[in-house]
Amino acid sequence: MYLPEVFEEVRPEVLWDLVARHPLGLLITAGPEGPMASPLPFLRKVQDDRSLLTAHLARANPHLAALAEGAKVLVVFQGAETYVSPGWYPSKALTHREVPTWNYEMLQARGSLRLRPDREWLAAHVADLSAAQESRRPTPWAVSDAPGDYIEAMLRGIVGLEIEITEIRGKWKMSQNRKLEDMAGVVHGLTDPADPHFNPAAGAIVAERLAARKEP
Repeated sequence: MYLPEVFEEVRPEVLWDLVARHPLGLLITAGPEGPMASPLPFLRKVQDDRSLLTAHLARANPHLAALAEGAKVLVVFQGAETYVSPGWYPSKALTHREVPTWNYEMLQARGSLRLRPDREWLAAHVADLSAAQESRRPTPWAVSDAPGDYIEAMLRGIVGLEIEITEIRGKWKMSQNRKLEDMAGVVHGLTDPADPHFNPAAGAIVAERLAARKEP
């Protein structure tokens, strides 16, 4: 992806936090039949200092036929995103030489795929995947809550995916290329409940980047 230095994010803790917050990634492959894409919830695992992304596909998913052992794949994670109005920029009132844009946080991970059809791997994976979301609930659901025969039938219908990450790139386009007063204007617009583009999640990220620029 096009990645100007001002928008590049390289801190591992920031990159992987995006996956934890927005685990639905887009798995993309390019094979003889052309590009294919599947939205899947992912988990990040660390094994022997290697970063892995794990997920699963339904056996009936036609994408599975394109996923050979060792295939090179791309997984894209999209976080907060928002329209940015030039009306938020104080500089607009001076020159009017401004246009709209879009802010977003995105991570692209490339790696080599391994298929994991074995029952034990799948059982551990779905338990971890559920726990990652359910642990925040007052009464978490667990795989053991469902009848055993039902879970076994569900496991027979899926195939696990394990991707060893070879490259990870993060792009946090959050108005860092604007003047400080324009960034502040974006924060104000995104955090104003009366604004039709009210987006406090994106506003908080722009505010964080603004504060970092102001630090000595």
